Amino acid sequence: MVPGIHRAARVNVNLQAIKQNVTNEMHHLARGQLLFAVVKANGYGHGAVPVAKTALAAGASGFCVALLDEGIELRAADIVAPILVLGVVPAAAAPIAAVDGISLTVPNLAWLRAAAPALSQQQLRLKIHLGIDSGMGRIGFSEDREFIAAQDFILAHDCFEVEGMFTHFASADSRDHRYFDLQVKKFKHMRQLLKVTPRWIHCDNTAASVFDKALPSDLVRFGIGIYGLNPSASPKSAEIPSSIPLKPALSLVSELTMVKTIHAGDGVGYGVTHVASHDEVIGTVPIGYADGWIRKFQGFQVKVGDFYCPIVGRVCMDQFMVQLPVVLPVGTPVELISDDPTAPNSLKHAADYVGTIHYELACLLSDRLPRVYQH
Repeated sequence: MVPGIHRAARVNVNLQAIKQNVTNEMHHLARGQLLFAVVKANGYGHGAVPVAKTALAAGASGFCVALLDEGIELRAADIVAPILVLGVVPAAAAPIAAVDGISLTVPNLAWLRAAAPALSQQQLRLKIHLGIDSGMGRIGFSEDREFIAAQDFILAHDCFEVEGMFTHFASADSRDHRYFDLQVKKFKHMRQLLKVTPRWIHCDNTAASVFDKALPSDLVRFGIGIYGLNPSASPKSAEIPSSIPLKPALSLVSELTMVKTIHAGDGVGYGVTHVASHDEVIGTVPIGYADGWIRKFQGFQVKVGDFYCPIVGRVCMDQFMVQLPVVLPVGTPVELISDDPTAPNSLKHAADYVGTIHYELACLLSDRLPRVYQH
């Protein structure tokens, strides 16, 4: 997708905020614990490579991604630190990962059996992390017999190097810790079945760390916290206080491209969901759902100059309209998302408005929006 560099719309990313968030987490780590920065999904919409390089400078020891291609992108940017792919990579692509020194998650015994022949034939050794499904119901080992059989297979094939064993929590960001405790118990049980010796055994994500779950974990997979966002992001619910300061790094800005006065009976947007009852001043902003600014934002207030103004009419693919209190000049700045967490148009408040979590909104921001980095 081509970024719209000739359009007045951009995502601003404050790399100093990202650096500070990583630094704060580094100070919060237990003795000997490492930080792996999670930069999947283009760094949660912030830009994977700039975020990764900033995290490295702040003390990160490695990275987590979701796709092999995301790991390859980091390697192409001359990042040599350890990289773990958290998702399932097709076994046929295992040699590609091995050549680039990228670690892959092993989801089951069948995957090992499928990956081994090509690795052995090409005399390659693949770094692997054993995924444990302790209750997410997603990927990884959950049955004792298969987990033991997989380790026997690994011990019989020297094309694998066991670098890690990990699990992921479904509810570390919840005030109710009952299911979390069950997952911890399951992970400890699976750990007792180890016949191999991983370099790192890890279970801490951002939530488990900043909410002080105090679990033994050789590294913290620091994800949403890098971007200054609280992991307890349930819609319209109060956030659990984080034990470290978190500074949001992202803002979304544009400007007015047209301002006009409409009259009583005039409609705005597809479906004519807004009809003027009197003379109204309408401004147009050149961002729409193709940029990730979804139709549910109708009615949400964005900041135009010094005024918070409601979106009227349906959000279009490439534009939306706002009701202005007065006539403002074309070119007036529009702030859709503020990096001030207390602002009415913060990412959290925007997510609350559309009934989702800030993770999703940040990831929805498309590559059509240029990223501008503030150092």
